[in-house]
Amino acid sequence: MTAARLDPPASGRGLLVTGAVEVVTMAGGLRRGAGQDDPALAAGPRPAVAMLDGTVLAAGPLEDVQRALEREGHDPGAFDVLDAAGGTVTPGLIDPHTHLLFAGSREGEVGLRQRGASYLEILASGGGILATVAATRAADEETLTRHGRRWLAAMVAHGVTTIEAKSGYGLDLATEVRLLRVAAQLGRTGPVEVLPTFLGLHAVPHEYRDMPDGAERYVAEVTERMLPAVAASGHARFCDVFCERGVFTPEQARRFLLAGAASGLGTRLHADELAPSGGAELAAEIGALSADHLGAPSEAGMDALARAAEGPRPVVAIVLPATSLFLGKPYAPARRLIEMRVPVALGTDFNPGTSPTPNLPLVMSLAVLALGLSPSEALAAVTINAAHALGLGETHGALEPGRQADLVVWDVPSHGQIPYWFGADLVRAVVKRGRVVAEALQGRWPDAPAG
Repeated sequence: MTAARLDPPASGRGLLVTGAVEVVTMAGGLRRGAGQDDPALAAGPRPAVAMLDGTVLAAGPLEDVQRALEREGHDPGAFDVLDAAGGTVTPGLIDPHTHLLFAGSREGEVGLRQRGASYLEILASGGGILATVAATRAADEETLTRHGRRWLAAMVAHGVTTIEAKSGYGLDLATEVRLLRVAAQLGRTGPVEVLPTFLGLHAVPHEYRDMPDGAERYVAEVTERMLPAVAASGHARFCDVFCERGVFTPEQARRFLLAGAASGLGTRLHADELAPSGGAELAAEIGALSADHLGAPSEAGMDALARAAEGPRPVVAIVLPATSLFLGKPYAPARRLIEMRVPVALGTDFNPGTSPTPNLPLVMSLAVLALGLSPSEALAAVTINAAHALGLGETHGALEPGRQADLVVWDVPSHGQIPYWFGADLVRAVVKRGRVVAEALQGRWPDAPAG
C-alpha cells in the first residue's frame, strides 16, 4: 500500500470510478432502527461515481452519471478513470473513536489480566492509562508525529479516510496541547482527515492522587485552567471525559462538558464501559454528539438514548467491540440499541492498553459475529452514522452529490463480504477529497513477464 499527500486535484480534471459490481451510496442520512440495514445501493447496471474538485457530482448507472456530467457542462472523457475491476465501492470509512497519539506500549498488562487483575486495579496501581501518560509526557513532538504517521498509514490501508483522535495521555496542559497540535497537523498533511478531541478527564494523574480531594482538584484544574487554554489554541474540535465508577462521576463529567460546550467544543463521553455509571443518561441530558463504549448501560440509560434518538439531536451510540474482546468484557448491547432506534456507530478505540488495533473492517467483523449486526448495519456504523457522531453528517459518510468525495474500492464483489473475510486486507484503492491516496495489489499476483 502506498499513500500520497492530499494535493488538490489536477486542474480541470475529475475522477470517474467505473467497473464496480456494487456501489454503496449510504444516501438518505442518519440510520436508525430498521433503516440502519439500508445501504442505499446505486440502482441499475454498471454503477459509477463521478467526482470533481473534491466533491461527489453523481453516483448511479454509468450512462446516467455521464449524462449528469454533460448537463453540468463537463466532458466525461476529460475525467481520469479509476477501474474498480469487479469490486465494491463504498464511502470512505470513518473511525469516530481513537486514541491515536501516545508513547510506549502495555503488552505486560495482558498477563496481569490473565492472572486476575482488573482494569481499574491496574489503573489504581499506577499502570494502565497512567503508564502511558508517563511515557507520553517524555515523548517529543517529532516522536509523536512519527508514531501518528505510522498508524494513520495502517488505518488508510484498511479504508479509513477520517478519524477522531483523542488526547488524554498528557493530563497536564503542555502535553495535552502538544498531542492536540500534532493531531491537527497530521490531519492537515493527510492522507487521513483527523478531528482532535481534548480528553481532559481521562484519569487522575499521579501528582493529584495523594492529595485530599485529589480528583475534585484535578477536575477544577482541567475545567478552569486547561480547558480555556485548549479552546484558545484552536486545535481541538471536541471535549471528552471518562465517566466511569472509580474514574470520574457524572457530576464531574457534566461540569467539564458544559464548560467545553460553552467554549465552543462539541461534547462526547466514555459512558458505562465497565458498569452502569449514568454516562448514557448524561449524554442524552446534555445532547452530546456521542456516548461511547456502552458495555454496561442501565435500562434508564438506554431509554434516555432512545428518547434522544427521536428528537432533533440524536446521540450516536459508538460501540467498541475490539475493546470488549481484548479485555474479555461483555459486548455493548448494539442489537438492542438498534431495535430501540438509537443510531449506532462503530470505532476501533485504537489505544495501547485495551484495543491496540487500527483495523476498522476487523471491528465490522466483530460487530457482525459478536454483536449481531448485519453487514449493512455495520457499514452504516462506520460511514454515515460515524459521520454524524463527529458532527459531519451533512458532508461526509455517503456518496451523494455535494458531499466530500471520500471512497474506498474493495477487492470483493459485495459489501457483505467486507466483514465476512475476517481480518483480510481487502482495500484496492482509497480516494480522499477526489484524489487517489492509496492503492494496493491485495493478494493478486502480477502478470508473469512474457517469454
